[in-house]
Amino acid sequence: MNIVAFLPTSDAVWKWLHRLGGPGLVLLGIADSAPVVSIPAGSEDVFLIALAAHRPQWWWYYAFMATVGEVIGGYVAYRLAKKSGQETFEKKVGKPRAEKIYREFDKHGFMTVCIGSILPPPFPFTPVLMGAGVMQYPQEKFLSALSAGRAIRFFTEAFLGRIYGQEIINFFSQHYRAMVHLLIWLAVAAGIGMLLYFRWYRPMVRRREEGQETGRLQQREDRGSPR
Repeated sequence: MNIVAFLPTSDAVWKWLHRLGGPGLVLLGIADSAPVVSIPAGSEDVFLIALAAHRPQWWWYYAFMATVGEVIGGYVAYRLAKKSGQETFEKKVGKPRAEKIYREFDKHGFMTVCIGSILPPPFPFTPVLMGAGVMQYPQEKFLSALSAGRAIRFFTEAFLGRIYGQEIINFFSQHYRAMVHLLIWLAVAAGIGMLLYFRWYRPMVRRREEGQETGRLQQREDRGSPR
């Protein structure tokens, strides 16, 4: 079975991208990061490994082209969010998530972008890209962090594809039904986990923090009140 069959999109499109090689990875990377086109998560990773397995001697070239595409797409997301503003961003991702991203950028913006760009799907990286634009994070630092993180991810994947790519493709070809079922169950488990986190755990932590803050304020008032 062809590896492109894992992706729920027209086979003709993926075959065309496969023929394009490096430039196809650039186009796919732009579409993957820019919030204007929707493609299956992980498409860039899958085709990078497939191309590196097909032409092992060009693994570094494919990794570079994938990195270029993702950086361009990420910069598009950054610029669009910078122009659209905070209100639009909060409507798109939700205010609680937006506030969490704001806090992360206040503490360590560079690492937020860099580590986020290394993590593979299903990590939601687009909100981080948009958050950088909304927070007016310096463009030079943003591009440096994004380039470093994507390069680490794609050069590692391409190198592994060069060595183990054909074995990976053969494995998925033989066990694709089991892998699809596994991915579905993982998605369900992740959804349940997120539901428990947002509906139960986070409100409980917030109430506890508010109670502790109220207690501290009460203690200050008690110390400051006349005897």
